[in-house]
Amino acid sequence: MSDQSLRHGLKVRHLTMMGLGSAIGAGLFVGSGNAIQSAGPAVLVSYIVAGVVVVIIMSLLGELASARPSSGAFSTYAEQGIGRWAGYAVGWAYWFMLIMVLGVEILAATTIMAGWINIPQWLIAGVLIALFAAVNLVGVRQFGELEFWFAAIKVAAIIGFLVVGVLIVTGVISAGPNVGVGQLVAGDGGFAPRGAAGVAAGLLAVMFAFGGIEIITIAAAEATNPQSAIRRATISIMWRILFFYIGSVVVMLAVVPWNDPQFEQGGFVAVLNRANIPYASGLMEAVIVVALLSAFNAQLYATSRMAFSLAQRGEGPAVLLRLSGRDVPWIAVMVSIVFSVLAVTAHALDTQGRVMGTLLDAVGAFLLIIWVFIAVSQIRLRPQLEREGSLKMRTWAHPWLAIGALVSITAFIVLMLFDANGRQNLSFSLVMFAMICGTYVIHSRRGAQRSLQ
Repeated sequence: MSDQSLRHGLKVRHLTMMGLGSAIGAGLFVGSGNAIQSAGPAVLVSYIVAGVVVVIIMSLLGELASARPSSGAFSTYAEQGIGRWAGYAVGWAYWFMLIMVLGVEILAATTIMAGWINIPQWLIAGVLIALFAAVNLVGVRQFGELEFWFAAIKVAAIIGFLVVGVLIVTGVISAGPNVGVGQLVAGDGGFAPRGAAGVAAGLLAVMFAFGGIEIITIAAAEATNPQSAIRRATISIMWRILFFYIGSVVVMLAVVPWNDPQFEQGGFVAVLNRANIPYASGLMEAVIVVALLSAFNAQLYATSRMAFSLAQRGEGPAVLLRLSGRDVPWIAVMVSIVFSVLAVTAHALDTQGRVMGTLLDAVGAFLLIIWVFIAVSQIRLRPQLEREGSLKMRTWAHPWLAIGALVSITAFIVLMLFDANGRQNLSFSLVMFAMICGTYVIHSRRGAQRSLQ
């Protein structure tokens, strides 16, 4: 069985909006405020550095995905370029990472929604999980359409925000004194009020906000004309995301002083409140709910396809290969649903947030590990792709671009070692990754024993 067993129902517009939607989430709408408070206006440096690294990683991954589309994406390429253990470990680490995030996203969304309607949160969560299960089981085309419109709402919200921001900065909309791009250097403490340490703290806060864009390479296997679709979608997405992120942060810093307590509510709300936009908080709550539900839907899709790909390669239970009449890996989808319910339950029971908080904090470090494997896989596979003539998209300056990404990721890891929370998250992630590698040893030995019988 190959990825060709999956139905090709996604178009370039689906992949493009899926990538934009996955990377533009609550991390931008809410987390940007925390990042600004950590670094001041110098957080722009943090966003630019992290954004450049993500663009490089996506260009490397896009090159591989356009040449060899696979629902296993970077897990498949790690297996082909490094070894079976690498594909197994990266694939299951990614699956585990997203399963943990699924629980938080649905809980966060339903917490907001429970404030709108007098319905128990657990009931709202159950209805939403059932709805997204149905969307993912009906077919990939329906999933793609829903994600397209989810992402369109988020993109429209950001464009509207940028327009409002320009009107405020130019004086068309009054937002009080001390407004303008000059505040980036003339505000309290200047451009870098917290110095290099603040930029480093901001970098750790923002570099994981770009996570999620890799989902488009998982979806590439179900795209119409996948080689062309992934190339076009990847190029389109990378620069748009940088524009949206950096443009939004420039507006925030130009309108609201970096140390204003309003940033605790999120950068978007802080700006809209400063401009006295009616119903700003309610509007942003609605956008945040859409962002969370969109991420839940996309990650439910990604976990099911990753599990399906691992099973295809003999690295997961064969039952995950079962397809419905619509060519959907329905067992893999239902397994992700079950585990997402368990994650929601675990988050709800862990009232202190200690265990779940530790797991979630480790997500960013897991992402760094995956980026390392993407860069190494591209370095190892590029000569093969050139020999077979399958390259549809070429990264420039090979292999120095990938090496530069590895150096940058190493620098990120060093920064984590100088931060107490960063050290804990990195240590936990490495232990969990080592445990996943340990399960591969057991898995491979059992496979060897079966082959001898």
